[in-house]
Amino acid sequence: MDRTKHTMNTEEKRKKEQRVVEEMIRLYCRKHHKGYDGKTGRLCPVCQQLSDYAKLRSEKCPFMEKKTFCSNCKVHCYQPEMREKIRRVMRFSGPRMLLYHPIMAMWHVVCTLREKRRKTGD
Repeated sequence: MDRTKHTMNTEEKRKKEQRVVEEMIRLYCRKHHKGYDGKTGRLCPVCQQLSDYAKLRSEKCPFMEKKTFCSNCKVHCYQPEMREKIRRVMRFSGPRMLLYHPIMAMWHVVCTLREKRRKTGD
């Protein structure tokens, strides 16, 4: 029974991380690309490819149970080109998430602080 609950928590964590990344990509696409459809929320093909790739990497992540975010992971599984694209998205969208998705942004800050505290052993 504990195992089911534990697996469910990991799966919920994975889905939440995927939602945050998708919203960050959506924000980036909305502000940078003409192919973004504001009515349907459909991403341009380049951003859709990045979103699909990020989701796939998350689905296959063997460390999801213990890690907080990919940026805190010791193993970087993104291909170099995709890693650079996601960095650009994060650099742009990260600060703006507080305006567009304040709850997601605060959740990210809390998790990051918790991870830093865990690493230092305080």
